[in-house]
Amino acid sequence: MAEIVLAIHVLLALGLIVFILLQRSDGGALGGLGGGMSLSGIMGNQGSANFLTRITAIFAALFMITSLILAIMESRNDNESSSILDGSVESEMNSPLIKIDEDIDNPAPPKAE
Repeated sequence: MAEIVLAIHVLLALGLIVFILLQRSDGGALGGLGGGMSLSGIMGNQGSANFLTRITAIFAALFMITSLILAIMESRNDNESSSILDGSVESEMNSPLIKIDEDIDNPAPPKAE
């Protein structure tokens, strides 16, 4: 289930990026990518602005909802390891950086390699 929500989340993120870049701004943005004819030529200046604004708002709301769903699903996960670093601490303790000699009574200093 989490994989499906994550896939939808990624698609919403990409769609949100595209619709934000399509909106016309002072710099022109990517609004003129339609081969010289942008959405403003089809629907009029005000119509395309309202359409893109509504689509962007819908995508942003859906993106936030999927973010919350993913956060809730992860918080309810019963895995004991909740951090990436939890497993690395044990492996570092089992493999020291300096080789330890077995002769504890007469320890030798580590050799320079």
